[in-house]
Amino acid sequence: MRVMITIQHPGHVHFFRHPIAELEAAGHEVHVFARESGVAVQLLEAYDIDHEVLAGESDSLVSLAAVQATYEMRLLRRARRIDPDVITAIGGVAAAHVASVLRTKSLVFYDTEHATLITRLGYPFADVICTPACYRDEIGSKHVTYPGYHELAYLHPDRFEPDPSVLEAVGVAPEDSFTVVRLSSWDASHDVGHGGFDDPREVVDRLEDAGLRVLLTAEGEPPDDLESYQFETAPDRMHDLLAHADVVLSEGATTAAEAAVLGTPAVYVNPLSLGYTTELEEEYGLLFEYAGETRHTRGLEQAVSIVEEPADTWERRRERLLADRIDVTDLVVRQIETLAQARTSERSAPAANPG
Repeated sequence: MRVMITIQHPGHVHFFRHPIAELEAAGHEVHVFARESGVAVQLLEAYDIDHEVLAGESDSLVSLAAVQATYEMRLLRRARRIDPDVITAIGGVAAAHVASVLRTKSLVFYDTEHATLITRLGYPFADVICTPACYRDEIGSKHVTYPGYHELAYLHPDRFEPDPSVLEAVGVAPEDSFTVVRLSSWDASHDVGHGGFDDPREVVDRLEDAGLRVLLTAEGEPPDDLESYQFETAPDRMHDLLAHADVVLSEGATTAAEAAVLGTPAVYVNPLSLGYTTELEEEYGLLFEYAGETRHTRGLEQAVSIVEEPADTWERRRERLLADRIDVTDLVVRQIETLAQARTSERSAPAANPG
């Protein structure tokens, strides 16, 4: 079996890391192609995943269109040479387009309902679209749902064990209470016109007043007066840090969900609600999402109240989540193998007799 995987975001590396290893261990050919985006390439190198970079980063929606076109053309050339049984990706615009040209199979994973540009460009061309069961949109006959979240492909306890040595690396003592604050750049295609916290300085001050050490991570440059709160750690150690934090505040849904499935309560401040953020709040009480004009104030109040809760509250809630949800890596591998078998069957079937 020959599989092509496309990577266009750091989170895609985490998601496909274990499926790549399992497919290769089973003797399958796996070809990974990437577009430079944040620390995606750095993560591929950290995890020793063989890959080829086909396009650089974009700095605007206009340049994104040009970069995407370049990426797809180069991906098509590689695919003609490899002749894959399946091309798979998150979002999957390039994967679905290239697969449709070559009449091979495309498998798209996604969980972001409001990213309508991506879904409109990719979904019509995809053969199978896999989403969490809590995904709010109806896609039709090609839609496969599962009881889990993208984050459980790499943070399920069968896949990940937090390493406490990360605390020393960022200068936090084991007995310190601390929070990770994640600020977004708001320049993704589905982020235009939206925002999170009103005043990051007030966020830091309020959390420090609650007795928390603040570790700040930001897409792009943080506000000048908060630069001293930024920490440095290898990108593949970020999940170790989230697992040991007392609370995580994030403008980004992925970071909030990662913290939640690790058992660290997360405050998600963002006007864009998602099926999985709502489920993590309503079903498990591990994530608290705030939108609207008072999102900043209410999010900070929630973060302070979380610190006052007994620590075992969150572990009990995580245990309940894990009892309900699957190791998503198993599903990814199974879906790839099933689709590859379907393609093999189609190619080996005798052609219909036109007479």
